[in-house]
Amino acid sequence: MAALTTFYLSQILGMKIISSDNEVIGKVLDLLVYSEQILTDEPIRPNVVAVKTGSRSHPVYYNFTYFEIQRQKNKIVVLCTKKQHIDEDDKAKYLPLRERILDQQIVDLNGRKMVRVNDVRLASITSGTYVVAVDVGAEGLLRRLGVAESVKIIASVVRFPVPSKFILWDDVDTLDTSNLNIKLGKPLTKLQMLHPSDLADIIEEMGRSDRTSVFNNLDEEHAADVLEEMDPKLQVDVIESLSLAKAADLLEKMPADEAADLLDLLENDKAESLLNEMETEASGEVRELLEYSSRLVGSIMNTDFISFHENETVEQALATIRETKPEEPMLYNLFVVTHNGKLLATVSLRNLVVSEPSVILKDIMRKNPVSVEDNDKLDSLAEIVSKYNLLAVPVVNQYQVLEGMVVIDDIVDDLLGARKTR
Repeated sequence: MAALTTFYLSQILGMKIISSDNEVIGKVLDLLVYSEQILTDEPIRPNVVAVKTGSRSHPVYYNFTYFEIQRQKNKIVVLCTKKQHIDEDDKAKYLPLRERILDQQIVDLNGRKMVRVNDVRLASITSGTYVVAVDVGAEGLLRRLGVAESVKIIASVVRFPVPSKFILWDDVDTLDTSNLNIKLGKPLTKLQMLHPSDLADIIEEMGRSDRTSVFNNLDEEHAADVLEEMDPKLQVDVIESLSLAKAADLLEKMPADEAADLLDLLENDKAESLLNEMETEASGEVRELLEYSSRLVGSIMNTDFISFHENETVEQALATIRETKPEEPMLYNLFVVTHNGKLLATVSLRNLVVSEPSVILKDIMRKNPVSVEDNDKLDSLAEIVSKYNLLAVPVVNQYQVLEGMVVIDDIVDDLLGARKTR
């Protein structure tokens, strides 16, 4: 006989437990690990601490320290050298793998998608038995059905391999908190590393409670970026599932035009409550945008922009940019305005970078820039962007006061019909 160094949860579920006296003391119903290790941000693999046996109505829990998984005559055997019950008070700290991990949805951080756990791989070393990976491939499902070996033999004959995929526990974030019956007690550090578009795709596959849990645990900046990338209907679902204060905080972090698009999809009472909860300056910008018809330029205008006066130096302009720490779209166009806010010229980031710090903006700015009015029709934008090869178009009111800009991303979205216009 030989102790197994690696095995799968499915291989021992339902197996008879043999005592040192060669008596059957029950069947393996589940293995339990420390739930605290499931939640940690550290690369700690949860270790098995108990075996569940008995019956479903009257379960019995034994300390796994006195268990060994062996292979005898090509068969797996579960041995128990001592029947030591675990402390009843400690059971709340343990997480049953079959009940709470198997068949649950998890995030594959490398593949950037939601997957389902078909099996759990464990490894036994001197210090104990640990969860090392989850099997999300077809082989894991076949193994649970008891036909994996037979199918693999047939597949090798017809030269059609059975898909097998393992995800190391370090690359997994468990998210189905409603089923895990645990709370996410700290920010989702691993998910924070994903690009907002990737994370949005993942979140869209989740249930409502899971989406809410993730947004409640992401930092506000990241959460706002992710919310921008989501389907409009799910944006509404997320906002309605969050507390009024949390939802208002996310809307404040979003560009005003994006926030306006989202609020316009909500019931009037809900939208008004959120606007009242938002900071006055942010809600004021959004209210102005909500007044525009969806057919007008103002409906997709971004009111966040950076402007200077013509007598400022390059050094002063760059200091303003560093202090503002703008999002990338705000750098598509930098503006020069008069003291009463009228659009005078544009200045490129390139010219700021290559010019001497003492150079006056008046000497490097481009006068009479192409612009549109906020009440112009959207149809005019595509032609202007194409003709002048612009990344962003300044938007002015009837008095030529700069109101904002429309970036090419929003123009393309509108042309593709993906824009959440009102």
